[in-house]
Amino acid sequence: MELTDPMTVDWSRPTLDHVHLRVADLAASRAFYQRALEPLGVPWVLDLPHLVAFGSLALSDDAAPTTGAHVAFVAPTRAAVDAFHAAALAAGATDNGAPGPRAHGAYAAYVLDPDGTNVEAAHRDPVV
Repeated sequence: MELTDPMTVDWSRPTLDHVHLRVADLAASRAFYQRALEPLGVPWVLDLPHLVAFGSLALSDDAAPTTGAHVAFVAPTRAAVDAFHAAALAAGATDNGAPGPRAHGAYAAYVLDPDGTNVEAAHRDPVV
């Protein structure tokens, strides 16, 4: 495998099936992600007593909370990144990077969820 310039990658191609994070308080995390991910159009797809899922993100309270994770969601537009950031802050997130252009080529925003996970919304303009 050769290193690829990130500015030439088709970022619309999924590369992961799902990510599973453990959380301390499933109800608090459910409420947070419901509000934060709504502007991105990420669907709430599963709600069980100890497991919830939003698109390809699964959350459970069956073990110690995950630490040190960074999860990035695709945003369809820059406005969706801005709306994600505002919604996440309104839902109690800690700001971890206001919306804006990033060195890796995306327009992105970062927040910390109730367990301190770094959650990002990123929009990349199509490669032409």
